[in-house]
Amino acid sequence: MGIVRQVRFYPIKSLDPAVVDKADVLASGALRWDRRFALFNRQGEALNGKNQPRLHLVRATYGLPESEVSLDGRTFSLTRQGPEIAARFTAHLDQPVEWHEDAITGFPDDTGSLGPTLITTASINAVAAWFGMEAEEVRLRFRANVEIEDEPPFGEDAWYGRAIMIGDVQVEAVNPCQRCAVPSRHPHTGAPDAGFQRRFAELRREHLPAWTAKPELFTHYYRLAVNTRIPASEAGKSIRLGAAVGIA
Repeated sequence: MGIVRQVRFYPIKSLDPAVVDKADVLASGALRWDRRFALFNRQGEALNGKNQPRLHLVRATYGLPESEVSLDGRTFSLTRQGPEIAARFTAHLDQPVEWHEDAITGFPDDTGSLGPTLITTASINAVAAWFGMEAEEVRLRFRANVEIEDEPPFGEDAWYGRAIMIGDVQVEAVNPCQRCAVPSRHPHTGAPDAGFQRRFAELRREHLPAWTAKPELFTHYYRLAVNTRIPASEAGKSIRLGAAVGIA
C-alpha cells in the first residue's frame, strides 16, 4: 500500500503540530503526546478551533524532550507551567481558561477511536488541487496524524473495517473522519472560506472511489482521513517515518 511519509501529533489540542520521526503507542491506543494537553473554560467545555477561531492566531513550537512549548516566542514547561499557559490564553481569549492534561488517552474529538488519523499524500494533493491550495495548507487544515504515500487519491477509503499494518503496529481502520468548521478556515488566520464545506462535500461525493469499503459510512461527504483504533497488544511500539504500510 505504501510507506509513511509524515508523522504528526498535536501536543496541545487545537494548536500547531509537532512533525516527528516516530510516535509511540500508549496502552489506550492513543499516541503519546497527541492532544495530551487542552484548554477548557470554567464550565468544563474544551476550547478549540471550532468554538474559538482566535486560537488559529497562536503559533506553537515544541521541545518535547524538555516537555516545553514556545507560544509566539515565549517558552513554557508543558508539565510545570500549566497555570502560566492558562493565564496566557485567558488574556488571548478574553475569558477564564483552565489547563488540563490527560497522559493516558489525550483529548480526542472521537473518544471511541483513540488511534491516529490516517490519510494519503495523494488525497492531500487532490484536495489542494480542488481549492488551489498548497499541500501543506491542506495538512494544517485537516490535521491528520499519519500520512502515507504511494496510494491513489482516497486510497484510504478502501480500509474501513480492515486491519492495517504500519511497520509492526496493527491499526484498525474504523470510519471516515467527520470534519468540523476548522478545515474551512485558514489555519494561521482563522479567516473563513465561504462555501468551503458545501463545495468540499460536493467534490468528495463526486470523487468517492468505486473501491470504497462500507460506503454506507458516508452519511454525508464532509469527511476526510480515517479514524482508527490500536489494540492494547500494540502498546510500546512506535509508528515510524518510512515504515511500510499494508493490509494485515
